Amino acid sequence: QVQLMESGGGSVQAGGSLRLFCDTSMYSYATYQTGWFRQAPGKEREGVAARFTAGGSTYYADSVKGRFTISQDTVKVTLYLQMDNLRPEDTAVYFCAATRPRVRDLGTLGNASQYEYWGQGTQVTVSS
Repeated sequence: QVQLMESGGGSVQAGGSLRLFCDTSMYSYATYQTGWFRQAPGKEREGVAARFTAGGSTYYADSVKGRFTISQDTVKVTLYLQMDNLRPEDTAVYFCAATRPRVRDLGTLGNASQYEYWGQGTQVTVSS
């Protein structure tokens, strides 16, 4: 059972930056696709960014391309989401997620149903 725990959320003014962290208990001998999702009140959970733990392609939602960067610490498998030039519409609870172990990435960012493991979420609030 993989456990995930996010941190780093908070409140910031539009144009500011935040860095989210996700500590994981992923097995170092396995590979996973990991992702960041967000959910605003009254809206469905949407994918923001994703990557494969073994490296390779990264995937971003159009709304965050050029502003958000997904990365990881390969030693500890800690996940990061650097968020720059934040906008009020980025306000949401942000979740990190991981698929079951797989040999290659999904080929896309994927949807929430394709991810097996989830953190509890961290709130990001951007004021105008």
